Amino acid sequence: MPQLLRIEEPQRAPRPLPPRADKSDVYPLWRLGFRPFFLFGVVFSLFALALWIGFYAGWTPAPATWEPLGGWLSWHRHEMPFGFATAIVAGFLLTAIQNWTSRPSLSGKPLLGLFALWALARLAWLVGAPWPVAAAPELAFLLLLAFATGRLLWRARQSHNYSAPFTIVMMAAADALSIAGLATVNDDWQRNGALAVVWLIVALMTMIGGRVIPFFTQRGLGRAAPRPAPLWLDATLMAAALVLALLSAFGLGATASLVWVAPFALLAVAHAWRLWRWHDRDIWRVPLLWSLHLACLWLAVALAAFALFHAGWLTSSSIALHALTVGAMSGLILAMIARVSLGHTGRPLQASGAMTWAFALLNLGAAARVFVAPYFFMAGLAVATVCWLAAFGIFAWRYAPILLAPRADGKPG
Repeated sequence: MPQLLRIEEPQRAPRPLPPRADKSDVYPLWRLGFRPFFLFGVVFSLFALALWIGFYAGWTPAPATWEPLGGWLSWHRHEMPFGFATAIVAGFLLTAIQNWTSRPSLSGKPLLGLFALWALARLAWLVGAPWPVAAAPELAFLLLLAFATGRLLWRARQSHNYSAPFTIVMMAAADALSIAGLATVNDDWQRNGALAVVWLIVALMTMIGGRVIPFFTQRGLGRAAPRPAPLWLDATLMAAALVLALLSAFGLGATASLVWVAPFALLAVAHAWRLWRWHDRDIWRVPLLWSLHLACLWLAVALAAFALFHAGWLTSSSIALHALTVGAMSGLILAMIARVSLGHTGRPLQASGAMTWAFALLNLGAAARVFVAPYFFMAGLAVATVCWLAAFGIFAWRYAPILLAPRADGKPG
């Protein structure tokens, strides 16, 4: 089994971390990256979605910085991928890097400092600070995240994992494009940067799914061996997402064109085939598994919807985009952070009844946003938002005590 993204405790005991990895003198929240970034990334998403629905209700004025580019729409388009999603990516990678390399990841004051950059950027964008004030900590956060992960991988001579920090650097470039659009009041640049980072996150999702979902399924069901897709397929699908990110940065594919029908249709079929290879009928009795598989199904649905848009059968790409961001991306985030948080705090890998409801609500909200909102916009948007708030609110309620407490098994981390 490749070690790229196996971030839980492996079946055989890993090499012990050096003595300096003993973090018993560090407050639990700052012992490993998943703790602050999962918790506050989710809290931020709840706040951001509440503001977004408040905009439609006419309750909340937009930050002055974003007003020239459409106010809350541009803020929402920027903050959900660059604020919420990058926090989860940071927490995941900073946690995974310790298992990949058997070297201690960021903790204590360095982790606090990195988190502070992320939080400062969120606050600055929200209060309408001048764009250089918000851009500086945001770009520094992404570049330092790439440096922190890349440095440990280089020291461990794990060149096969360099794609992770490389993708983070590309995310910083997409962010720079989005910020340039804000600075020059160029809506196309701002939108293209946001779309590019969505595809970069899809690239990470593809890599993560290919490496951990077969492994999680094997462990969760007690199977003899995982059933991964061929390595060439995983590599091809990740490369395709990276290419889509680059094309999106240049504005290609924003309008319907028959040229894009076949590529998106082929990608949808390839992702569906990969998911079928992983499938085991017993996943439907394990919420921590079916939630992962449904997120990957949404990815195939989103790609098929993009093909339909370019074929002229859908009037807007918004349906495909929200299948991608709400169904696939947010679904995978919720499923992954629920499992990773349990595994890395020494708790049984079993979802509570409340979290089972959270997974169901997230998927219900995605269905409302994709299938109802195009015809009954405010009703679909309201249901989708309420379901999102409920799903991630349940996570915050159930997992905040876990993320703020030491590991249940007494181990560091």
